[in-house]
Amino acid sequence: MQTAYRRLLKLMPRLGLQVTDLGPGTAVVSRRGRRLRIPLGPGADVLARDNGRYTVADAGEDTWVVRRRKTRAQREEGGREATTVRLGDSGARLLLDPTAGNDERKLQLAAAEYLCPQHVAGMLELYGVNCVFDVGANKGQYARRLRRFGYTGRIVSFEPTSEHFAKLEKAAADDPDWWVYPYGLGREDTTSTIHVGWNTMNSLLPPSEYGKDRYLRFTKSDTEEIQIRRLDSMMEKALDGIDEPRPFLKMDTQGYDLEVFAGGGDRVAEFVGLQSEVAVLRLYEGSPPMTEAIGVYEAGGFGITGMYPVTREANTGRVIEFDCVMMRADAASEKG
Repeated sequence: MQTAYRRLLKLMPRLGLQVTDLGPGTAVVSRRGRRLRIPLGPGADVLARDNGRYTVADAGEDTWVVRRRKTRAQREEGGREATTVRLGDSGARLLLDPTAGNDERKLQLAAAEYLCPQHVAGMLELYGVNCVFDVGANKGQYARRLRRFGYTGRIVSFEPTSEHFAKLEKAAADDPDWWVYPYGLGREDTTSTIHVGWNTMNSLLPPSEYGKDRYLRFTKSDTEEIQIRRLDSMMEKALDGIDEPRPFLKMDTQGYDLEVFAGGGDRVAEFVGLQSEVAVLRLYEGSPPMTEAIGVYEAGGFGITGMYPVTREANTGRVIEFDCVMMRADAASEKG
């Protein structure tokens, strides 16, 4: 005798519905179009509307990736299927589209853009960081990235330009532990003018000849008067309410990072780590070379834990700037 369940399944096609039987007591009912099972491996199938449109790639043990199959024209052009690359003994695999290797520079920079915040998030956890000073916050990209990578502590962002500060303030509005201030940081409390209209590259410094040759945006510039504060003058307010502060200093000020660091005075010793954009090929007049900047940070007790290329020359492969992550090694053993 047929069960009510089986009778119902047989009735469905008469109502214009498609039934895909997955086994005892389980079925998928769809409004139109064929639903076919694509076997992935023992104990796992995937449902697809049309088996001819999809292909399955093995991405490691018990893991598969389902993606749209290439068109006939793409196949005739000899395009290769995506490949998976094992990332050492981490257990992770990277799925690479065949076109990804066409521009090695873009692939490497994209990898660095992911790996740098992942590394920073790991250092924040290892060192028990509970307050990140985000200097040169722009529209809040760095803080949002930290949140995506799992950091839940306080973030204090500084952005002096009015246009970007308005966007930063909006981005932080629903995050009570993300504080924002409309200041630049530097060697002294003062007012100054900043070049604006360069998007993420706004700077208190003029462009170098190399910078002008590289970026068309530097050919035109407006300026805006901004307020600058010393880092040490802002620390009391920024760390208010944190019983045992373990701050981290991120600087991305387009050639002005050493001025920010100098404004910390003796209180830079309170930071367990820092991140600074250091220049191999200088885009701004008066900005320090990488060796000088790293030397100052090392003299302050910080050691390099990671270097990630930010920009590279397409024609030579030379790195223009690195994101340099540094930590105070003795602070790791102090973590409670």
